[in-house]
Amino acid sequence: MSDYYNAFEMSPVPAPGPDAVPPEPFRGIYGMPAFATIPTNDLAASVDFWVRGLGFIELFSIPGGIVHLRRWAFQDVLLVPAGDVPEQAPAMSLSFACVLSQVDSLVEACRAVRPDSVDGPRDTPWSTRDVTVITPENARIVFTAARPIDPASEEARNLAAVGITPPGVGRGDNAEHA
Repeated sequence: MSDYYNAFEMSPVPAPGPDAVPPEPFRGIYGMPAFATIPTNDLAASVDFWVRGLGFIELFSIPGGIVHLRRWAFQDVLLVPAGDVPEQAPAMSLSFACVLSQVDSLVEACRAVRPDSVDGPRDTPWSTRDVTVITPENARIVFTAARPIDPASEEARNLAAVGITPPGVGRGDNAEHA
């Protein structure tokens, strides 16, 4: 028996599918459960890329201090001024959820701002379509869109073997854990 349970209702990420509609950028102020702080030596260029290329909004800025960027709820990035940035992207990456219908436009938007910034898209064995983007700060950012899972597929069997079932399949909702 698995200790996992479906808790999809607490996420802004829509259920996988070709018709999944992304949520609007979230403009509310909340206690952030997690966020990334990314140093940049060119705040204006970084904000431009994150907004025009990656689809973030500028939630607010403190002149000379930080720019708080956001997409969906819980997708927060703080850009902070720094003297220099790494010369190459680290192996580590930060991933953000998106939906399938956003993948092609994300690739096009990033390439329009920085032509060599995108790798992919590529499909993964865990049923996502991923795009890796290297930002002006040399951060490695992955946008990952869930692909629908065929219940008869090897992907579905592999996930079920570790106790993970898609929303609406299997053990029911999260009522016992709420």
